Amino acid sequence: MNQNNSTTPPVLWQPSLEIQDQSHLYQFMRWLHQEKNLYFEDYHALWKWSCDFQADFWESLWVYFRIASHSPHKSVLGSSEMPGARWFEGATLNYAEHVFRGKTTAYPAIVFQSEQHEMQYISWDELELQTAAFASFLKKKGIVKGDRVAAYLPNSPHAIVASLACMSIGAIWSSCSPDFGASSVADRFVQIEPRVLIAVDGYSYGGKAFDKTGEVGQLCNLLPSVEQIVLIPYLKSDTIPAVARTGSGELVLWDEIQSGFSNSPLEFTPLEFSHPIWVLYSSGTTGNPKAITHSHGGNLLEHLKYLHFHNDVHPGERFFWYSTTGWMMWNFTLAALLARATIVLYDGSPGYPDLNVLWELTEKAGITHFGTSAPFLVSCMKAGISPGNRFDLSGLRSIGSTGSPLPPEAFGYVYENIKSDVWLSSMAGGTDVCTAWVGGNPLLPVYQGEIQCICLGCAMESWNETGLPVPENEVGEMVVTRPMPSMPVFFWNDEDGAKYQSSYFEQYPGVWRHGDWIKITERESVVIMGRSDATLNRQGVRIGTAEIYRALDQIPEIRDSLIINLEKADGTDWMPLFVLLNTGAELDEILTGKIKTVLRTTYSPRHVPDTIIAVPDIPYTISGKKMETPVKKIFQKRPLDKAFNPDSMRNPGSMKFFIDMAEKM
Repeated sequence: MNQNNSTTPPVLWQPSLEIQDQSHLYQFMRWLHQEKNLYFEDYHALWKWSCDFQADFWESLWVYFRIASHSPHKSVLGSSEMPGARWFEGATLNYAEHVFRGKTTAYPAIVFQSEQHEMQYISWDELELQTAAFASFLKKKGIVKGDRVAAYLPNSPHAIVASLACMSIGAIWSSCSPDFGASSVADRFVQIEPRVLIAVDGYSYGGKAFDKTGEVGQLCNLLPSVEQIVLIPYLKSDTIPAVARTGSGELVLWDEIQSGFSNSPLEFTPLEFSHPIWVLYSSGTTGNPKAITHSHGGNLLEHLKYLHFHNDVHPGERFFWYSTTGWMMWNFTLAALLARATIVLYDGSPGYPDLNVLWELTEKAGITHFGTSAPFLVSCMKAGISPGNRFDLSGLRSIGSTGSPLPPEAFGYVYENIKSDVWLSSMAGGTDVCTAWVGGNPLLPVYQGEIQCICLGCAMESWNETGLPVPENEVGEMVVTRPMPSMPVFFWNDEDGAKYQSSYFEQYPGVWRHGDWIKITERESVVIMGRSDATLNRQGVRIGTAEIYRALDQIPEIRDSLIINLEKADGTDWMPLFVLLNTGAELDEILTGKIKTVLRTTYSPRHVPDTIIAVPDIPYTISGKKMETPVKKIFQKRPLDKAFNPDSMRNPGSMKFFIDMAEKM
């Protein structure tokens, strides 16, 4: 891939001495000096130690965060092979126990609002009572350690309560949001054979009500392992919807559980470090989703590390990340309870009634840490809104961005239109590790267009095709050369580990290949260039799709875009650019010329597409990923059922344009 300009970008934020001194990360460095006689001149020295001396680093977290283990571990890292690393063997613990040991009456545990619900506050005591009631219900129904509980729920407190209850008894949690279709949900849940299904009757989004009782009935038919259905009348609280069910599956209402087990104590089952905590799923855009299984201990240590050291979340602060229960950022939001923060949940569209809705929520809920996706910030930028002028954002400390690379222009927009002294923390990770590999740092400056650092304990490098590190400021494959506790313990129903092996270790044996193009700068900051599996191989030069999108974000007429490159049998290629235009814009010769000029001058002539086509919509997965590879498969004339799964899409109707166009070619 071509080398990028190494000119140092402008610094947009610099932490004050007060911010640095009060940060968890600085406190940890001071603790290492005092308790372990380890002195590190700066973050980069600390990061190198955390990778070179893995066992020492992760055990230091064990001590620093006072991990409550019911039995001692025999070793920190029994085997360092990937896959198959064994962490803290012999230790028994419980993730939920660490959540509730920080309960307090000084501030609420949860603040919740939705399109149909006014703002609600749930105290730590109430959260504990509801969790205990649901855990007691599960135990009465015979649910034991290792059983699976599946949830078809929106981003409401019910999901937090139910997941914590599952953790407390060692049941394994798995969730999808109700905007998924029944068959797509079944593709996920049928793999893990849940004994309990928790579901809502419907939800509201974009000002519209969506009745899901039919889908819940279908799910009951598609999941024969389900013995118990827990129904939450969420859309119509004054009615009891009729839900079709099969066999001996019993139906019970959420409120009946809460009232029937209201005096139950909350108890915690000691679990092995590697015991599964939840099953997350790959996007499933072109095949059955992979059931990625994570551990109690691995997620506990990783979440404590990231939320404290890289997000700098303090007790009583309010942590928000716009998400659904089908995206790992929902699990990450729950994890903020470990830092004794108040989590803020919102259920609804981020654009209804307009793009100010989440900024209004920030003011009303007093959000300290605001998390969102890069496309949302870009949408706000292109809409020309200025939340900082309209709302009181004085309590806002940080803005987190993930999901796709955040373009430099959006960095500038945040500081010009949202808050001039906010800490903008772009991060990247994934469902695969339920955390971020690269992200924020309260000790380092924010450079425009760059992620601040590689996270502690993550031995990340950028490699070429032959498995050699590339020089600074050059682009290569993102790899992780040493194991981390939050890597999956296994994929469900992957007895021989073949799916796990092929997903991450096929190209570089024993080294995790994540599938992203990255550039590591001389400052040790990181730039994500896009997915390597969507690479544009243009005349022998590899181009990251993020480069194209970053350049196009400068053009106000373009609302969104998607680019692919089709390699032909004769050695030539065809690279079309699909653009979604803003209202009133027209793809005429002037705009076409502007697009080509921007791409040519920003990068190179190879970045200029062969043709530019206006489309009615750009396809996305439900979790907000652009679907370049499925569109490419459509033009390669792959069978449609192999090219994409409409149930995994946010807007399946968007594929019709590409299908029709491909059929005519």
